[in-house]
Amino acid sequence: MVELSQTAPAPDSAGSPSGDVSPRTVLVVVCAGVVLASLDLFIVNIALPDIARDFGTTNVAQLSWILNGYAIVYASLLVFFGRLADRYRRNHAFLLGVAVFTAASAACALSTGVDMLIAFRLVQAAGAALLTPTSLGLVLAAFPPERRGGAVRTWTATGGVAAALGPVLGGLLVAASWRWVFLVNVPIGLVALVVGWRVLPDVPGHRVPWPDAGGTALVTGGVAALTYGLVKGGDWGWGSPETVVVLGAAAVLLGLFVWHCVGSSNPLIDPGLFRVPSFSGASAVAVLFSASFGAMLLSIVLWLQDAWHWSALKAGLGIAPGPLMVPLFAFVVATPLIARLGSGPVIAIGSTAFAAGVAWWALAVGLQPDYAGEVLGGMLLTGIGVGLTLPTFMATAAGSLPPASFATGSAVVNMIRQVGLAIGVAVLVAVVAVPTSSAARLHAFHRAWWVTAAIALLGIIPALVLLCRSPGSPA
Repeated sequence: MVELSQTAPAPDSAGSPSGDVSPRTVLVVVCAGVVLASLDLFIVNIALPDIARDFGTTNVAQLSWILNGYAIVYASLLVFFGRLADRYRRNHAFLLGVAVFTAASAACALSTGVDMLIAFRLVQAAGAALLTPTSLGLVLAAFPPERRGGAVRTWTATGGVAAALGPVLGGLLVAASWRWVFLVNVPIGLVALVVGWRVLPDVPGHRVPWPDAGGTALVTGGVAALTYGLVKGGDWGWGSPETVVVLGAAAVLLGLFVWHCVGSSNPLIDPGLFRVPSFSGASAVAVLFSASFGAMLLSIVLWLQDAWHWSALKAGLGIAPGPLMVPLFAFVVATPLIARLGSGPVIAIGSTAFAAGVAWWALAVGLQPDYAGEVLGGMLLTGIGVGLTLPTFMATAAGSLPPASFATGSAVVNMIRQVGLAIGVAVLVAVVAVPTSSAARLHAFHRAWWVTAAIALLGIIPALVLLCRSPGSPA
């Protein structure tokens, strides 16, 4: 097990790591960790029917916790672990997160029942919540300021591609066994551990205070309640007492957390971060774009499998062209556009392309399968939108962070992204509801796609208001 050791000396003002390790080497290693965390956001969805058959259960509420438990724990622990990562050696914290995630993945694959699988999924989520902010913190510390934007775009695009390819890979693996959905993480994790232990530079922690217990409890409980309410609201009913109580508790806890941060001498999240237009603008874009992304990806998976009755493998392959657009537009197209236009206009262009892709489905998709004429164009446009938007707003937010808040600040943005994903899924479930006929299903999905497109377009407002820069300025 990797030991978290706090350092006595603080790093230099740039947050540079010690040693002569190439920044590109650091980026490759931490991207392996990001692939682990991102794949598990969507890859397990494909395996649920096989898991249910193998364990002989039809309890949908119990099975849903395989997905929901992971989402809740991951989102709620990000900020706390990010704050700890700023205090301790980031390379050790990252390796510990990878080790926990890898061990929990192996345990998930060996589970003999649903309850055991859920328990190990929660451990998996804790490992992901530790490795995510520390991985981005390592990237920010390894690269000089003028190269951080490109490095963060690579980091984010890698995670975006892994998340979007989750259904594709899941379909291939489930054809052999659902257990391979978890076993696939083990070799990736082991390689990242071995290589990371040998090559990752020592990135010492900063002299920041220990996270305040009250603030930690408020944000962890508030985000957990918010995520729980969003993922269960569709089952309970959005006006039910359970939903109202849980979401009301989330509002109270998060309200108290904001009040605590404003008045505390040791806030868990420095309120000054949100007074920086680039950070607050990127955060606003993050919640809106992530909501539309979560709704989009789940909606097309559901449509291909439930309406067109495609197999998991065929549906995954049908989704693949979208993710293939992400690295092309993130690395080849976005960089010169940002240099010429600035980050705000590039995010606006990407959000528009994404919305156009979802609107394509609302206009073209019908009950009879016609992939080339009805789905492919929208898939390509949404992939272009993700490639332009997701890495750009993440790089913009990261570029606003002081060295002492690299991990905490990145954890905040990733927490916002996770909450956005949960909001998007909740909106989709609420709009689609339970259709009573094929025609009703088609109408419900068309309506959901229009709503998803509208959410994506809303992200243009903070992009243009808060993130507009003069031409030539880097993200």
